Amino acid sequence: MKYLLDTTLVVDLAHGTAAARTVFESLFGDPNDLYTCDVVTAEALSGGDDDHRETVVRLLDVLEYVSTIPDAARRAGQSRRSRGAYGRRTLGDALIGGVAQSLGATVVTRNPRDFVQQGIPVLAY
Repeated sequence: MKYLLDTTLVVDLAHGTAAARTVFESLFGDPNDLYTCDVVTAEALSGGDDDHRETVVRLLDVLEYVSTIPDAARRAGQSRRSRGAYGRRTLGDALIGGVAQSLGATVVTRNPRDFVQQGIPVLAY
């Protein structure tokens, strides 16, 4: 299976959150493809102190990094446009959703609602 790890999981892992650790260990222990992307990397590294950022970098380094390709960016734009009548979808979540769709991946997140609304498979913890 293919999984794109959302920023919530990466940050929660860096903080040592038990639920995040449990789901990550389960995914990492099986023969899965685990991805991160440019949006998750930027979001996860935008906060915290030096120790936190160092932990995040170590976590990101064990994942396969994928960049946002044009198809994913177009999907994100369409997702944000369609959401307009119902409220704002953050650009970050729309791009993460677009990347997940382009990979055929499930998003692993603590905040599934926005991804579910985009029609993206989600593994919530």
